[in-house]
Amino acid sequence: MKYYQQSEADILNTIDSTEQGLSSKEVQVRLQRDGYNELEDKEKVPTWKLFLETFKDPMVVVLLAAAGVQIIIGEIVESLIIFLVLLINSIISVVQTRKAESSLEALRDMSAPEAKVIRDGEKQTIAARELVQGDVVYLEAGDYVPADGRVLESGSLKVNEGMLTGESEAVEKSPEAIEGEVALGDQRNMVFSSSLVVYGRGTFIVTGTAEKTEVGKIANMLSQAEQKETPLQRKLNDFSKKLGIGILILCILIFAVQAARIWFGGGEADTATALIDALMFSVAIAVAAIPEALQSIVTIVLSVGTNKMAKQHAIIRKLPAVETLGSTSIICTDKTGTLTQNKMTVTDHFLPLNKKERLPEDEKEWDEAERLLVQIATLCNDSYINQDHQEVGDPTEVALIHFANNHTAGYEQLRDRYPRIAELPFDSERKLMSTLHQMDQGVMMLAKGGPDVMFRRASYVLIDGEEQPFTEEMLDRFEGANEEFSNQALRVLAYGYKRLPAGTSQMNHDDEQDFVLVGLTAMMDPPRDAVYGSIEQAKQAGIRTIMITGDHKTTAQAIGRDIGLMGNQDIAVTGKELDNMSAEELEQKLDKISVYARVSPENKIRIVRAWQKRDAVTAMTGDGVNDAPALKQADIGIAMGSGTDVAKDASAMILTDDNFVSIVNAVQVGRTVFDNIKKAIGYLFAGNLGAILAILYAVIFNLPNPFTALQLLFINLVNDSLPAIALGVEKSEPNVMERKPRPTDEGIFAGGTLQAVLTRGIIIAIAVTVSFYIGLSHSDEMGVAMAFTTLILSRTLQTFAARSNTQSAVSIGLFSNKYVIGAVALGFVLYGITVLPFARGVFNIPEAFGVTDWLVATGLALGAVILMEIVKVVRYRKG
Repeated sequence: MKYYQQSEADILNTIDSTEQGLSSKEVQVRLQRDGYNELEDKEKVPTWKLFLETFKDPMVVVLLAAAGVQIIIGEIVESLIIFLVLLINSIISVVQTRKAESSLEALRDMSAPEAKVIRDGEKQTIAARELVQGDVVYLEAGDYVPADGRVLESGSLKVNEGMLTGESEAVEKSPEAIEGEVALGDQRNMVFSSSLVVYGRGTFIVTGTAEKTEVGKIANMLSQAEQKETPLQRKLNDFSKKLGIGILILCILIFAVQAARIWFGGGEADTATALIDALMFSVAIAVAAIPEALQSIVTIVLSVGTNKMAKQHAIIRKLPAVETLGSTSIICTDKTGTLTQNKMTVTDHFLPLNKKERLPEDEKEWDEAERLLVQIATLCNDSYINQDHQEVGDPTEVALIHFANNHTAGYEQLRDRYPRIAELPFDSERKLMSTLHQMDQGVMMLAKGGPDVMFRRASYVLIDGEEQPFTEEMLDRFEGANEEFSNQALRVLAYGYKRLPAGTSQMNHDDEQDFVLVGLTAMMDPPRDAVYGSIEQAKQAGIRTIMITGDHKTTAQAIGRDIGLMGNQDIAVTGKELDNMSAEELEQKLDKISVYARVSPENKIRIVRAWQKRDAVTAMTGDGVNDAPALKQADIGIAMGSGTDVAKDASAMILTDDNFVSIVNAVQVGRTVFDNIKKAIGYLFAGNLGAILAILYAVIFNLPNPFTALQLLFINLVNDSLPAIALGVEKSEPNVMERKPRPTDEGIFAGGTLQAVLTRGIIIAIAVTVSFYIGLSHSDEMGVAMAFTTLILSRTLQTFAARSNTQSAVSIGLFSNKYVIGAVALGFVLYGITVLPFARGVFNIPEAFGVTDWLVATGLALGAVILMEIVKVVRYRKG
């Protein structure tokens, strides 16, 4: 039997303790057996090891090798730049890894520092870490529960367990045993470590400490949850390996061909010097072919995305999450506060024989029943709004205050006019609250409570201002209204009153009979207005929204159907029903389940893993400690700004407004960011491909090298950073939220990017080769100068063509991205430096290279970009 199913006597017997607690000797025995009541530190990977692991990427290895060769042959500056870029990327990676480990530390920080216990028959205060199973602990309002336990006594003890269940309403505790199996949120005779006592007092016997508590189980799940790579990380890692190996082979082949020609050519030049030059050229090709700034550019583009998201209430904690959002296909979202307003609101009311759908706006038009309904809801109510305009009290009662304020001059005026004389507070056994007031009609007891309770205690009903007997027919009317409201998952309260003799100043529970029943109110936590449109927008974008909540099934179902999250064929299941499902059964029903209610932390992780097993990129929202493992397990964890630090630390993104709409907006930004990353990657590789093809052509046909090593390195410096970053701030493509999510196995060159790279790369290579031949007709030096000029300018101008794979630069707006204009202008300025008199010798540009030659090279570069645009438009129209 579970602890909550056992009686108080049985639980004491099971744990081998008494209501007088344990002896000091027994405590020491149990400390030796179970250890201290604290979460243990997991062994961390040393920082130095994390740092070294960042250098295992094949592309990084090739760059390190190239930088090493450059140092040997004296090219110190270029090698230092490569080392600096790689070092920055490694530091960022290590810092992000360490940040991800902070969620477990936040869990430990939530533990209560002290506990009040009975030991050796005496009440004493001890460090909470010294608690053991069997200790009897005192609790009172304001205390954090120091361990899991079974309640022995409850004096109106109420505990907020939202950090475990996700529900903000405090749970009233009682010592009675519970029959059958129930979810954690329904275990009303148990208290759980790190939850907060908000009202009353009580005692409990410790049933679990440290890792055996519910919080301890969550810590264990956190440590076991997989930290998944994002789709982009997987693609880049895979591509880096292939690219690194391919470029290494290419460089070795080019060096081998050139070395063979030098060795067997029998030229007069010094063989050793020629071989070193050939080696230097091969290294330069490696550096030119590998965009060493790629990781940095991706990081910068992601950072731009984070700034956009921050303006839309989404704070990104881990940069790759920006891209992950763009490929999300499943959003598992909480209900309370995310889809709903997290604010109970009276949405309907019922008065017998009343045909009005709403209360008249003018109080003067109210009948007696309408007036009394508002008065009882306001006066038999403990909530209020303080001077700082903060709502204080039970959310249900706060809703009644707003109900009154919406229809009267203000609840304060009613309370000032009819002050409270006496009260009988609400308790869970009576399900009733009563207050005594001097009203215009005399001394009256006003009552509100559960409909079933009020129906049993009512003898009369107010109809047309008259108190008439509460007949079976009238009971059927009230019960029908109550059932109709309940089917809509509305919370229903009933209201009544009782006249008492003049001068009455006291009342007791026996007086709570023979009420005059007035009417009912129905309330709910309504959906946010913008949620309806966002759910539909997510559907159009191919994103499935699933509700996972700690609330009851009927309530969650009603909200799900109302906002369009549940279709006619969709179903809702509880955590208990999910526990009883086999893996095969869940796999069969997964597509139909749109709502999960009364779920546990284990349930959430199982749901996420079930979707991930289908290769669905899954986002999970949450705010409590119970959500942390699933937030970490998900492809992207999204914490609420109002949530716990544990949830925030386990997540990749935080919603400052707790709003589902912000998630959908963030998805749009994420998709745009990924588009822009692909544009930057396409731009980089098209330019690099153009250079490599031109070099290969020269090698194959035994032509002179079209570029010097320094020229290639300079082109890399000019073309591989600012233009690519400028592409990272492009606006969204028109159809960005009409496309389906990207398949997880889709490569980074899919979706037309590879075609664009090949097309632009080949066109650049052709333009460069033509320019090279024109120059060679004068001299080898002129051929190199022409090829260099055409390559650097065509790669710079290519920025315009790379802005979209489907739209022309003109249709986008030539000047709509000021950063592209700036990057292109700067590229021309930097090129201009190379043709200045003092720099010509350094960059192998002969004195004979003049304005006419520059115009020819520039015309070829410009013609190449125009041809790229024509090919793009023709291909797009055919598609």
